[in-house]
Amino acid sequence: MINIYKELLKKIRFILVSIIIYRIGVHIPVPGINTYQLSILFKENNANIISLFNMFSGGALERMSIFSLGLMPYISASIIIQLMSVSFPKIEKLKKEGELGKNKITKYIRYSTVILAFIQSTGIALGLVGRKVLNYKGLIFYLTIILTFVTGAIFLMWLGEQITEKGIGNGISLIIFSGLLAGVPNALKKTLYLTRKDNSWDLIPIFELLILVIIKIALIVLIESGQRRIKVNYPRHQIGKKMYASQSSYLPIKVNMAGVIPPIFASSILLFTASLGQWINKSNGIIQALSPGKPLYIIFFVVSVIFFSFFYTSIIFNSKEVAFNLKKTGGVIQGIRPGEKTARYIEKVTKKLNLFGAIYITFFSLIPQIIMVYCTIPFYFGGTSILIMVVVVMDFITQIQSYLMSKKYEIVGYRNKKEI
Repeated sequence: MINIYKELLKKIRFILVSIIIYRIGVHIPVPGINTYQLSILFKENNANIISLFNMFSGGALERMSIFSLGLMPYISASIIIQLMSVSFPKIEKLKKEGELGKNKITKYIRYSTVILAFIQSTGIALGLVGRKVLNYKGLIFYLTIILTFVTGAIFLMWLGEQITEKGIGNGISLIIFSGLLAGVPNALKKTLYLTRKDNSWDLIPIFELLILVIIKIALIVLIESGQRRIKVNYPRHQIGKKMYASQSSYLPIKVNMAGVIPPIFASSILLFTASLGQWINKSNGIIQALSPGKPLYIIFFVVSVIFFSFFYTSIIFNSKEVAFNLKKTGGVIQGIRPGEKTARYIEKVTKKLNLFGAIYITFFSLIPQIIMVYCTIPFYFGGTSILIMVVVVMDFITQIQSYLMSKKYEIVGYRNKKEI
């Protein structure tokens, strides 16, 4: 038992060291950038898409560090490959080829990450031209920015994969979580500063915001833990010479099966679109139109979240496969015939839960932005960031529990085998 916890601590230690490396890289700036002028530029563009990009990069963009692109190119590449799997049978076939197919898809995602990192880094470089943040211009500036950003994105992709393989949980999610968590002190500072009046603290707004954040976290935990349990009956059956009595169990379907993937994917697409727009047209029209709180941003975000909620759930949950497995094991949903009708019933339930999950994600992601932009209330705890942090923590705890449980079963199985 002691060895299990030692192994667990080793994995957690690996995660912490990886995150420390990531956070150190966030503070290493690209050569030739005037940091003072850069800070002024970010203050002027605090409420647009650049601030969203900066949030997901863990504050790396505002420092113009080697990890300025963060994991957005990798996430965008994953979205594109998954979307292509629907249109291209070859990629869909690879998904069914087990480990070999999975390795090929991973390779495609890596190549796509490099291409998208090049596009986004070029967009940032073009956006900086004409500003007062550069100490030098010309070809050497473009080469420095693009090569540094692309290399940083590739390193973070590799680091995330290493955390997934050698640590616990999803490495990409944990890196994003650490970046968002690093922005909390600055958000607190801004919120406290805006609630100060006449050299004294106005405690009422602070208390109200604190209550609002606590309620929000509690609701997220409640909804993310929610399940629709479909009762499944198993008739009396015989295996060999032994007769088993009829029994029942439940098929659990999560309320929000897609988790935080839809808001992350939606934000990634927004950032990629803004980068591409900056590359094609140097004016700030596209960036301003896609700023948080603007009508185009809200429409784009809502549509993207709903689409990715249904799309991602269809990838990870196959109602026909679940119905087939139930039929194979003799499981029957009361009042529903096995086979095709069971599949349709499960799909109908999943779609209803998906719709609720998409509305819930959209509401929690957009309401804080609308409050901050239109009501001028100092709410610097972004909806998407809190949602991602809470869900990642819940998933991390679940992964630890599953790991400990699986190891305990391995030990029990080994002991039983030894006794036999």
